[in-house]
Amino acid sequence: MKKYIFFVVGVMCTLLSHTVYAIDLNKSDANIIGHVLEKKTGEHLPYMTVALKGTTIGTMTDGTGHYFLKNLPEGEFTLSVSAVGYKPQERKVTLKRGKTLEENFELEEDMVALDGVVVTANRNETARRLAPTLVKVVTPKLFDMTNSHTLSQGLVFQPGVRVENDCQNCGYSQVRINGMDGKYTQILIDSRPIFSALAGVYGLEQIPANMIERVEVVRGGGSALFGSSAIAGTVNIITKEPLHNSGSFAHSISNFDGSSSFDNNTTLNLSLVSSDNKMGAYIYGQNRHRSAWDSNGDGFSELPKLKNQTVGVNAYYRLSPYSKLNLEYHHMEEFRRGGNRFDLPPHIAEDANLNGAGKPGLVEQIEHSINTGGLKFSAFSKDQKHSFNAYASAQHIVRDSYYSAYGHTTDFTGVLGAQYIYHFDKLFFMPSDLTGGVEFNHDNLDDKATDMQKYRDAALAEDPTATGDRLQQLIDKYTPDPLKQIVNIASAYVQNEWKSEQWSFLIGGRLDKNSIMSKAIFSPRANIRYNPTQDINIRFSYAEGFRAPQAFDEDLHISNVGGELISIVRAKDLKEERSRSVNASMDWYHYFGDFQANLLIEGFFTKLSDPFVLTAPIEDPNGSGYLIQTRVNGSGAKVYGGTLEGKIAWRDKIQLQAGLTVQRSLYDSPEEWSADKEHLSDEERHSDRILRTPDVYGYFTATFNPTKALSVALNGNYTGQMYVPHLMSEVDGTADLLVKSPDFFELGAKVAYDIDFSGMCLQFNVGVQNIFNSYQKDFDKGATRDSGYIYGPGAPRSYFAGVKLSF
Repeated sequence: MKKYIFFVVGVMCTLLSHTVYAIDLNKSDANIIGHVLEKKTGEHLPYMTVALKGTTIGTMTDGTGHYFLKNLPEGEFTLSVSAVGYKPQERKVTLKRGKTLEENFELEEDMVALDGVVVTANRNETARRLAPTLVKVVTPKLFDMTNSHTLSQGLVFQPGVRVENDCQNCGYSQVRINGMDGKYTQILIDSRPIFSALAGVYGLEQIPANMIERVEVVRGGGSALFGSSAIAGTVNIITKEPLHNSGSFAHSISNFDGSSSFDNNTTLNLSLVSSDNKMGAYIYGQNRHRSAWDSNGDGFSELPKLKNQTVGVNAYYRLSPYSKLNLEYHHMEEFRRGGNRFDLPPHIAEDANLNGAGKPGLVEQIEHSINTGGLKFSAFSKDQKHSFNAYASAQHIVRDSYYSAYGHTTDFTGVLGAQYIYHFDKLFFMPSDLTGGVEFNHDNLDDKATDMQKYRDAALAEDPTATGDRLQQLIDKYTPDPLKQIVNIASAYVQNEWKSEQWSFLIGGRLDKNSIMSKAIFSPRANIRYNPTQDINIRFSYAEGFRAPQAFDEDLHISNVGGELISIVRAKDLKEERSRSVNASMDWYHYFGDFQANLLIEGFFTKLSDPFVLTAPIEDPNGSGYLIQTRVNGSGAKVYGGTLEGKIAWRDKIQLQAGLTVQRSLYDSPEEWSADKEHLSDEERHSDRILRTPDVYGYFTATFNPTKALSVALNGNYTGQMYVPHLMSEVDGTADLLVKSPDFFELGAKVAYDIDFSGMCLQFNVGVQNIFNSYQKDFDKGATRDSGYIYGPGAPRSYFAGVKLSF
């Protein structure tokens, strides 16, 4: 399969060499000048994106709303002007050597983002209104108005999306789409599946908001485009690119409910573009320090201590009007610790004889060093019928951990791929785009225990007289088995989309050969879009997907219950999980006077065959001292429901958006969640519900701008009741319990004021998150707690203040 991939890439390069790679750097003196105005007020609009479609040429209007494109190629092109919050405009232009055109634009406000550009729907830039699948977009504005500093904080303000905290010790979180576990969601960075299993454990908190241009969320199966794990949906993080010379510095501080625990976050951004727009670089950095938070006063944290530092760069070099090279790199360091006695080394804090408390402690500590980078070559043909890109991305992670014993993990993920798109003026019955590509994904994961003294002590505790081979046998007994996993996935995909303003029909599929599976998996997709009017979008989609029986994110996380550790292993006969998904939606937009409105109704149904489920924890039969949960294939499952979302905006003064999801997540036959046969009947130990999944959840955001300088924002998040397992419960001291959690409503508010002077803007902001302190009240206590018994909002009431300088 790898030979096939390299052969196809070579053929593509050869076929396109005469059109795509042609470099034209001669001085043509064909220019375009002009300005961009706001239609109602007539004011000039600064920092609007102006681009020649089908080329790599683009610029932004300056601070006075004017632009200049010089030495352009000759021919007929489409000139486009766009910006977040405005309806884009396009017009045909004919460029001739030695001629300068003046093209002026008037843009209207678009407060419901109808025509924003997205790429996740079909791996090609498409107006969101014309995309074959429904794509929701999280913008930097939303991160800002909700005071979200990381990806995990901002994702919750999307319909059908929840981010939940699953560990009281280390703060392990996951994103759930349409009620399914996080491992059913494919996380992409710039459309590349470079977010490895290890990165998925804590990665949602490790991605700073200031590196994000936008986040595209697609609910429903996406395996036909992006491979395995894109069953519930896809989260595509589009990183920021340099657009004009600018920069910003910001600092915010948050306090947890008037305590001595604080969260400090500092960010720095710098965008540099050459005068000829031939090259540019976007540089960003973040430093975050969060104190541990103890909610119930037992001396053990509910939120871990965090120290994060991230630096990165996203740069481009324009080789010609039709080709461009992009380079991306970012480095992240993280320290994360939960439990007690943060002033002591982990092994001492846990030891009753050494920690000064005279009783056992509890510590989970993780240190990450992550390097991620990528190189992408993009090219277009002069006739705008061909486009091609080739890319290489890699991520390397080094993790040192302490889960009652020290461990060391390394993970390398690499992706190579190429994609080709051909535009047909007419194929059979309407214009179409044919997309094909190949991809090779390599993942090398090595996880091992390094705390030999810990296992030697355990061995001697069992047999104080053991020496030689006997002692080594006992040490091996207590030493967890290392996890060594190498996965190679070779893939090829193809799709054709026929589209017009009123209709689009898409059929496609992807073939994946995973090295740990004996056969290749084919994942088809089909989509229909119908626009009876320009303001109504009706979509229907069908997709199949799969997940390979490999190690997933939570396999690398160890939880604590009853003073014992829980580890996850895979059954030897574990086979792949398959899915079939159907989604239907109607998107309605309407403009009346100064008001703009949007209403979305969506229904979804996913059928899972041989779903991966975890058995109840039992003592390791090999005598390691761990509790073991085994991943096995379940009987089947289904997830279905509907989403209602609405948005209304009055000019640029008031905006209100809200979404509500109602769903059910059920196994075909009840699955075991507890091994407590002493206190519970077989019926009580099994449940047909997919646990930790509320039937109802939703969100809202609202902004009010009484003046240009002042903004007031409100946001809310609702989590309905759900069933959560409480193992070795301290509620009654005996039996495991299946607890029905209360519902939660978080309300947040933020006020910001801008002061403009001399080309700079200074902003001050203050606010409160989770105003009513809607937070879990029955956390387990002490070193023997069930660390997985956590639900609801991720943080208590928090007060924050910040300052931002932009230039």
